[in-house]
Order: sequence, then C-alpha cells, then structure tokens
Amino acid sequence: MIPRQYLREHPDEVRAALDARGYDDVDLDALLEVDTEWRDLKARGDGLRHERNEVSSEIGRLKQAGRDEEAQAAIEESQELKAEIEAVETRADELEATLEAGLLELPQIPHEDVPVGADEADNVERRRAGFEDGRDLPDEVVPHYDLGEELEIIDEARGAKTTGSGFYFLKGEGARLEHALVQFMLDVHREQDYHDVFPPVPVTSASMRGTGQLPKFNHDAYRIGGAEREDYTDEDLWLCPTAEVPVTNMHRDEILLDEDLPLKYQAYTPNFRREAGEHGTETRGIVRVHQFNKVELVNFVRPEESSDRLDALIDEACEVIDRLGLPYRTLDLCTGDLTFASARTVDIEVWAPGTDTEDGPEAGGRWLEVSSASNFEAFQARRAGIRYRPERHESAEYLHTLNASGTAVGRVMVAILEYYQNEDGTVDVPEPLQPYMGGTAVIEGHDSVGESAVGEGDGDRE
Repeated sequence: MIPRQYLREHPDEVRAALDARGYDDVDLDALLEVDTEWRDLKARGDGLRHERNEVSSEIGRLKQAGRDEEAQAAIEESQELKAEIEAVETRADELEATLEAGLLELPQIPHEDVPVGADEADNVERRRAGFEDGRDLPDEVVPHYDLGEELEIIDEARGAKTTGSGFYFLKGEGARLEHALVQFMLDVHREQDYHDVFPPVPVTSASMRGTGQLPKFNHDAYRIGGAEREDYTDEDLWLCPTAEVPVTNMHRDEILLDEDLPLKYQAYTPNFRREAGEHGTETRGIVRVHQFNKVELVNFVRPEESSDRLDALIDEACEVIDRLGLPYRTLDLCTGDLTFASARTVDIEVWAPGTDTEDGPEAGGRWLEVSSASNFEAFQARRAGIRYRPERHESAEYLHTLNASGTAVGRVMVAILEYYQNEDGTVDVPEPLQPYMGGTAVIEGHDSVGESAVGEGDGDRE
C-alpha cells in the first residue's frame, strides 16, 4: 500500500497517479482529513497522558503531606483525565481503522516509465517475434473450440453439466498436452534457477489482502462457502486466484536477510476466477474460464534491483513461448490498464490464428495474453509485512516483489491447437513437448463415447 507519510507529504503526486489510472471514485481529501484528525488526536492523547502522570505524582505527594482534601481533588481530576483519554483513544482507533481501510483501497503509483493512457488501446508494443519463420497454415484455421470437439479432446458440454458454464474437460491427448505443458514450463524455469513450491490452494483473507486482491476485487474471486458479503474475516478462505497469493505470502510478516535475496520461486496451481467473458460475448472455448492452470514465477529482490529484474523476468517467461515456436508480442501496459498493485506491467501475448479480431496482426487471428510480468515495488511487501535486513546490524526495510505467469497453460494450448493445425484437422505437437507426451508427434483425436456424443441422425464416427 501507499505509506501514509507519503500520502501526507505528496498528496498532489498521489492525486495525479489516481487520475492517470482512471480512479475517479477516491475521495483523497476526505482521507487526508481523517489522517489530520487522527494525528491531532494522537497528539492530544499524548498530552493528556503526560498531564495525568503529573497529577498521579501529585496525588502521592499530597497524601504524604497529609493534605487529604487536595489529594481527593487530584484523584477526581485524574479520573476525569482517564475518561477523556479513553474517549480520545476510542475515536483515534475508529479513525485508524477508517484510514487503514482507505489506504487499502488506493492503488499503486505507476512507475515513471509507464506510458500514460486510458485503457488497453493505449498500451505500447515493445517487440514482436516468431512471424519471420512462421509455418504454413491451412487455408481456413478452425477455432480451437470447434477443433477440440472434432478431435474429442475438449468437452465443454460435460464440463458445464458437472460444474457449470466456464468449466470444461480435457480428454485423451488434450489432457496429455496440458500435463506436458506444465512439466515443460517447470523444467524451463528450473534451468533459470527457480525453486519449486507446491502451495496450498485455499488462501486466507489476510493473504488475499497482502497481495492486493482484497478488498478491491473480492467479487472476482471464489470465496469458499460462496457467501457474497463484505464483512470477510482473516479466517475466511478463498480458492486461489493465482499462485502469486500463497507464494508471496509465504514470507508474510518475516524479515529476510540480504544473503537470501534474490529469491526466485515457481509454482504450478489450478486457479479460480469469475471470468465472465470478454464483454459478455466469449462464451465458447477455453480462453476465458473459471478454472485454469498456470505456472507462476514470484521474485523477492532488493529495491535497487527490481527494475532490472523485471526485464529479466519478461525474458524468462518469453523463453517458454520462444521454445514452443509460437509467434508473440510484448506490451507495456499504460497507466489506465495497470493492475491494482502493479507499478509497471509488461504483457506477453501469443498469436492464435483461429479467430479474427480487429486488433489481430496483419495475418489475422487474435492476441491472447499468457503472462503479465509485474513489478509491485514495495506495495505488496508493505501490505504483507515482508522486509529484509541489508546488514545484520541495520534496520529492516521493505523489499520489492515481482511476478509473472510462466505461463498460462490453457491459452498456450489454444495457440498450439490453432497455430500447429494441419489441413486434415490434426495438430502437430511442438518438438520440445513431444518427449513429455511419450513421443507423440501428432494429435489425431479420439472416438466419441456414448450415444449422447452422436448427433441425431448421425452414424458412428468414422
């Protein structure tokens, strides 16, 4: 979160940052007034306690001198001061809670290098790769959702039947491809000196608050029990929206040593979010779903190293896409498109040629975000109480946190099914993945199962 002292001393900078990010519903002046009243009350309380201490000392002196009437008057004065102190402290605690809640709602201040813009249309492309040696595609590339049904490797209907819309089954070679991608990604990042972590999937409200998912985005997450309410407590549990949450909070309220840094963790988890679809129209396929798998990269670094580490983190995530031979691009997100906790974010988007969109490349198709590499600076560390000690004799300081998807498995699968598609409806398996699929080089599909899989008037699948 933004330090209250920074808000106090640089209100204009915070106001400009909110404006650049499009946050027009934050009453910063009201928050500053709360802070002013809180500081006045703290000072008033300190003065009253000092005054009461002096009166208490006077009571003892008066009693010792036998001046009982004056001592009694001093006792009554002390009791009045005590009541006034309690009233001041009660009001100060109320203001403290209001101030803390307000600070938790303030987004990160964008890094000076972030392009200013209103929304995703103002994001800036940094680089594009993979088109120069691209493969020959079929005359008409079948979208992954139709191809998945034809090959019997993606089953949305049965996913909706067992769980609801936005969930799906992967079957046969589809399931094997998912497993292969996860293991391939983990192996790539081990080569980059990442340490494996397998975290718990449920996370507490304190963990969600530490990384910035709460309180702002509670309606995007799945709360265990399903109740829709604002009064969540630290005992509440949520299904993990991203491994960033449990892995970052591994070191919540801890002090790390300088020699511990940098720390580089990777974690595979299933993730759960209420993805409603792009503008409510993307109801088919596995691009926007409620459950998805990804490998997450989480870094803990010294503050002076975080900008360079972000550049390296982008390259580490891109290596997965490079090795798979998929065309992709990277985008600097503008101020209006940054996530709540991020100071700077670079998205990695793969090209999926099966569905044309207005913002697709010249070759048609569309871009799919598979990773957001973000530098949160000290924002998450301050919320979660994660510090490090530069030297053993020095005071602890907040470190910087970063993360990136390494990458989103389902969307990479979509790109593979569409980009590596053949004219006969089969799909070539990228060479790096073939050892993870037992040597399978081509996905040819499977026979359907059961009468319900055969349409009315259709015969058996040939």
